[in-house]
Order: sequence, then C-alpha cells, then structure tokens
Amino acid sequence: MLSHLSRNMGLLCSRNRHYNEQDAEENAQAAEIERRIEQETEAEKHIQKLLLLGAGESGKSTIFKQIKLLFQTGFDEAELKSYIPVIHANVYQTIKVLHDGSKELAQNDKEFTKYVLSSENKDIGEKLSDIGGRLDYPRLTRERAQDIETLWKDAAIQETYARGNELQVPDCTQYFMENLQRLSDANYIPTKEDVLYARVRTTGVVEIQFSPVGENKKSGEVYRLFDVGGQRNERRKWIHLFEGVTAVIFCAAISEYDQTLFEDEQKNRMMETKELFEWVLKQECFEKTSFMLFLNKFDIFEKKVLKVPLSVCEWFNDYQPVSTGKQEIEHAYEYVSNTLLLLLPVTASFLVPNMLKQSLFCSWLIGTMLLSFFLCLLFF
Repeated sequence: MLSHLSRNMGLLCSRNRHYNEQDAEENAQAAEIERRIEQETEAEKHIQKLLLLGAGESGKSTIFKQIKLLFQTGFDEAELKSYIPVIHANVYQTIKVLHDGSKELAQNDKEFTKYVLSSENKDIGEKLSDIGGRLDYPRLTRERAQDIETLWKDAAIQETYARGNELQVPDCTQYFMENLQRLSDANYIPTKEDVLYARVRTTGVVEIQFSPVGENKKSGEVYRLFDVGGQRNERRKWIHLFEGVTAVIFCAAISEYDQTLFEDEQKNRMMETKELFEWVLKQECFEKTSFMLFLNKFDIFEKKVLKVPLSVCEWFNDYQPVSTGKQEIEHAYEYVSNTLLLLLPVTASFLVPNMLKQSLFCSWLIGTMLLSFFLCLLFF
C-alpha cells in the first residue's frame, strides 16, 4: 500500500516537473514572439509608404525603374538581359503601329498619297506587321533590323509618324529606331537608358524598398514604393493599397493633351488625368496624406506645344498663346502647371517639375533627385 502510494507520488512529481518545463518553454516562445512583434512594430514606424499613381502611359514605371537605379544596386547583367525580349517586342510593336497607321491614313485621309508606301517597301511592311501582331516575338536579327530601318525611312512612314498622337505611337519610337543596329547585335546587352525606354504595361502591383539618403543610419527611415497599373482595368487593384500611405506621387504626362487613351480612343488623356487625380484626392483615407504632383514628359511637350495648340484639349480651351519659341513654351508650361496645381490641396503638397532637355536618362536622373529632395522635406 505504502509502496503503491509512493510510486503515485513519484509520478505526480515527475509530471509536475514536466509541466513546469513545458510551461517555461512555452513562456519563452511567447516572450520571443512578443519581442519580435515589438521589433517589427518599431521598424514599421520608420517605414514610409509611397504610392505611384497616374493614368496609363504617364511614366510611373519609368520613375520606378529610375529609383531602383539611383537608390538600390540598379540592374545586374541578368536583369539587363531580361529586357532584351521586351525591347525587341517594343521595336516590332512600334513598326506595326506605324505600318498599319499608314494604311489607315492612305484609305481615309484626303491627302492619302502621302501615306502610301513605296512599291518596294510594301512587302517588307506586310511581313513586319505580321511579326508585330504575334504573341511571341522573334529575336531582332540584323536582317530584320535592316528591314525595319528601310521601312522607317520610307516617306509614308515618316508622314505617319508625324501624326503619331492619333495612332498610339509610343514615346520610345525614335530612340529605338535610331539604335536598331546596336539592338540587333548578337551580343547585345541593354544599357540603363534602353531599360528606361523599354515599355511593359504594368499589371498588378510591384514594390521596391529604398533609403533616399544613403545608408540613412541616423534616422533609420526606409521608403516602400508601390507601382500599379494605370489602365482603367487595373485601377480596381489600387484600393487595398490606399491605407497607411505616407505620400502619393501622382504622375501627369503633360505632353499628352492631344492624345487619347489606349483603352478608350474617345477619351482625351489629359482629361482622364484630371478626373483620375480629382477622384484620388477625394478618397477619405488620403485626408492626411501628402501629395506630390510629378509633371512628366516635358521634352515631348516643348516640341509639341509649338505645333499643336493646348486648346485642342477641352480642359485648356481658354488658353491663349502669347509669343513663339522658348517664351511660348515657358508660358504654356506655366499655364498647364498652374491649372493642375489648382486641383491640389493647399497644404502638404509639392509640385515636382521635370523641365529638362537632356536625354531621358539625364532627365529622369535629375527629376528623380528632385523627387528625393521633396521626400526629405516631407519626412525629415
């Protein structure tokens, strides 16, 4: 009896010791989880969430790539090579738009003869248009590059290119057409500028994390930048990103006042930008959010505004030119920027101009450094 009781007491003590050890282990795990949560919460205090918004073709993705170049390690060789099929696809797509556009103008324009391809280039045009309509594009060879260059130099294609605003001709057209031999080299590796010109329609959400002031050890601030697709069918994906945003960087392509949307050719792009910006500003979750308006594509704007009056856009129909040349460009830019600024909240907003005449790479380099400067004003 006593022996049986003694054994039971021993088992009870053993179990208590087991439970105490298990409790201690669970308590230690709980404490570790709590410590990690506190660390993550503290780290979150130093993360500024930035959201890139704007209509399709407004240049958001180029800003995104430029920030990656400036504030991260940039693109390694593997990443640069991954853009080869994208760039080659851009070339084929562009020449197809121009070829098909010339055929359309030759059928419908009263001066149709200007848009008729020379007889020796018609077969080349049909062949390239067929390639440009495929889902999978072949690598750009020297032979195909020569065909594209021949077609590009045809007078009908040049006349069509002059009316590119009516035909969804991409901004990268001239750059890629002038670099066909380099792009078709068997050992071609894209440059940073090639990557900036490369056009891939953004779908879904992409994100990078960076510190715009070097190591930023003193403040510990880190920025998370989100880029989302700008076309209408992509905008439903925006909403879930709106909470907890420190600043919205809204891109407006000021050169697109005479162009229509890719997805709706009845809608003026500048009017779409206006309505979209007004809608974003009305979102309750942005009540305390800072806004930066990034005026983009000035290099195209300054060439276009001397030929195409601002008043072709309904929003700018009261604009009156005052001069010619450089003075008129500055006057037109001031009018557009002031008109856009009227939409902005009075406080916690910045206008980030991109009025540069250098190459796209230099323009974006300086423009994005300006953006970095304004970010520092916001958060430091």
